Formats: sequence, C-alpha cells, structure tokens
Amino acid sequence: MKGAHLRFYTYENRKHGSVLMYEWLLEFAKAHGVHGGSAFRAIAGYGRHGKLHEQHFFELAGDLTVEVEFLLSDEQAQTLLGLLRREQVRVFYASFPAEFGMIEGKAQ
Repeated sequence: MKGAHLRFYTYENRKHGSVLMYEWLLEFAKAHGVHGGSAFRAIAGYGRHGKLHEQHFFELAGDLTVEVEFLLSDEQAQTLLGLLRREQVRVFYASFPAEFGMIEGKAQ
C-alpha cells in the first residue's frame, strides 16, 4: 500500500486536558478508526530554540521528546489532521510519503 507516515512530536510531560499528549493522540486516533500507532521516547534532542534536552540517571521524566507515529492512507492522514485542528490541539507534526505492507512468512 501507499500512503502517509504521520509523525507527531510532543514532550513526555505535555498534556491535553488531564491526559498526557502522546496517550491522548493514540486514543484519539484509535477512536477515529486508525488501526495502529506507536509512541517512542527520545534519549536526547533539541528543538527550534536550540536547547538540548537529555535525561540523566537521577532526573524525573519531563522534557524529552515523544514521537507518536501512524502509517495510514493519505485520506486517513488528512482526516486525522483535520480532526486535530477542529479539536484545537497544539502539536508539531511531519508527514512523509510511505509504502507499507505485510511480508507473509511462516508463523513462529
């Protein structure tokens, strides 16, 4: 299949209402028919302001980036972005063309 790789970037402690943003994005997409999504936590990075964020052993979670990703049809990607705009969610995203499918091998 051809479609879109839709990726959202948020901080691990950022919330939408009372729910962590990455959890909210996953639940919102699921509730609107997106069949799969994943969240990945960064180990280090910096954003547009150039401030380096990285976790040290004794620090609590907070300002590291979480990426939330979905592979979907172009139509689903546009629908999801439109729904998020309607919800007035403030979140940075990137969209890439994607080709995806399943390689059917022997079950293990």
